Amino acid sequence: MQTLTLGNRTLAYRSYGRDVDPDRPPLVLVHGAGGTHLIWPAELRHLAHTCIYVLDLPGHGASPGPGCTNISAYSEIVRDFVDALELPWFVLAGHSMGGAIALDFALAYGQRMAGIALLGTGARMRVSPALLEAVLHDFNSATEMIVNYSYHASASTVHREIYLRHLRATDPHVLYGDLVACHHFDVVDRIAGVNGLTMSTLIICGRQDQMTQPERSIYLHEHIAGSELHILDPGSHNVMVEEPETVANLLAGFLDNLTP
Repeated sequence: MQTLTLGNRTLAYRSYGRDVDPDRPPLVLVHGAGGTHLIWPAELRHLAHTCIYVLDLPGHGASPGPGCTNISAYSEIVRDFVDALELPWFVLAGHSMGGAIALDFALAYGQRMAGIALLGTGARMRVSPALLEAVLHDFNSATEMIVNYSYHASASTVHREIYLRHLRATDPHVLYGDLVACHHFDVVDRIAGVNGLTMSTLIICGRQDQMTQPERSIYLHEHIAGSELHILDPGSHNVMVEEPETVANLLAGFLDNLTP
């Protein structure tokens, strides 16, 4: 993997792109709680004519810790990342906690962005106290619970096993910090109105998402002017893993509309 030094942190990432259209905005992909860049399937990392960056947040994957315990801190990491890459105009796509990071970033630095894509996320992301407790005191049970709530019943066993392995490779305290960050995230009062979001926004969720229910995506759609909503069925929380071609096509079409 490639690395960047951002102050006292080292951030690991991968970049993709062949026959890149210079007029097409780059795409930055941000994973969710306890995840890594590997949550993004190959179909999404190899969109035609698109420069794509996928990163491991601090404490995740190949990026050393510590992790963060609030969404705004992760948002500042993403800001430093795109600054280091000198990306003046780009699309930020986030899944779950990554979507919260994208929302926070857009509210702070929207003038820099071509658009955002939000997958399985919400303007408020409360986490069950039982899950928070289990992460610290019964990590195996907690990670199994997350996997069960992240896939629909017909999802591939292989996908479930890979996701479980990646979650269990994460430091429990990092995963706990991620979930605490999600639990305290709330931009319900900020996403609408004169100071809210007006940029191009793509919203995708699974009809059977039990982690961030479709109602949260519908709320985002109703309060972000001009946003585009797609509810995929079948599909659950890790909808881009379950339906990679569909999600890749939606992202590609979204980027097409942003490309002069």
